[in-house]
Amino acid sequence: MDGSKLPAKKEAEDLLLWGHERNPGPWSDHSKVVARAAKSIALKCGLDGSTAYVLGLLHDIGRYEGVTGLRHIYAGYKVMNEKGFHHNAKICLTHSFPYKNIASFVGNTDCTKEEVDFLEKELEKVEYDEYDKLIQLCDAIGSPDGICLPEVRWVDVIRRRGINEYLPEKFNKTYEIKNYFDKKCGGSIYELFKEEIIENIFPGKNKPNCA
Repeated sequence: MDGSKLPAKKEAEDLLLWGHERNPGPWSDHSKVVARAAKSIALKCGLDGSTAYVLGLLHDIGRYEGVTGLRHIYAGYKVMNEKGFHHNAKICLTHSFPYKNIASFVGNTDCTKEEVDFLEKELEKVEYDEYDKLIQLCDAIGSPDGICLPEVRWVDVIRRRGINEYLPEKFNKTYEIKNYFDKKCGGSIYELFKEEIIENIFPGKNKPNCA
């Protein structure tokens, strides 16, 4: 089976709607923002915008199961593989781990020991490519309300889920990824979303159309 197979844009959007109907919440808006950011950065730095969009849109699809922590990684990886969308499954697995360590996940480890062991082994086998890194970056700058600085996103996550000893490594890896894409883009990726980032810091100023 083709490991690069992806759903078409409409099918990916329908899958996200399917997930949202089963578990309504801001995660689906976050997914749309991540997809939009990933497409913009991809087009600027010579990657495929459609691939980036679809990967970003479904990176959190495992949240269809409900309000979960690590479980959404497992559920997303399984459901995408079952549908034959193996590239999406890989992104479901890697998007939370710029620092490649299952223990670095911030939130509830609500999987069985067997499921955690499975995820750990699968993550160890993965070689990160530019799309893994791109979605990791966009996950860090995509809030449900729009594109923001990673520091804003991280504070929100920490307030909701707490912290762990691996956060400094996770932050450092994310900044490394940002620097990588800055160089590929020929300037800061923030320039692509400048007005939107300002709006997220100072609500009411130059609100972009996020439709």
